[in-house]
Amino acid sequence: MKKIGLLSDTHNYWDEKFETYFSECDEIWHAGDIGSLALARQFEVLKPFRAVYGNIDDTIVRNTYPHTLQFTLEKIDVMITHIGGYPGRYNPAVLPRLQANPPKLFIAGHSHILKVMFDKKLQCLYMNPGAAGKYGFHQVRTLLRFVLDDGDIKDLEVIEIGKQGG
Repeated sequence: MKKIGLLSDTHNYWDEKFETYFSECDEIWHAGDIGSLALARQFEVLKPFRAVYGNIDDTIVRNTYPHTLQFTLEKIDVMITHIGGYPGRYNPAVLPRLQANPPKLFIAGHSHILKVMFDKKLQCLYMNPGAAGKYGFHQVRTLLRFVLDDGDIKDLEVIEIGKQGG
């Protein structure tokens, strides 16, 4: 069993609340637009950290983290990318890969819109944790926590960190 903390679109913003919200997690996953390698290192100090780069990330972050991650944890095939779209409107760049080998859990960021939904066509769960940083049009900063347990995805929590401006 692994408890996961998931966030995206920090845009180089560190919130001390991350330490509290991720304290009971086994891993932290970041779905892109980290903002800097220094910020990524702060997450790495807390917990094992998996991340993909996003469209605002510089060459240093892009050379450290991949565009797309695909791995298996607790018998769950997971795919993470930054600009992935969502069920019914997937990014054309990732759609062939999703269709050829659908993961059980597909994670994207970029939109700054928290969304969790099941894709019946691909038989996979889609998650976008919204945005945890202060840059963007979102009104509330969000992240997700959930558990992977022997093939099951469960105990999903939506966490509102605070207003976008503070």
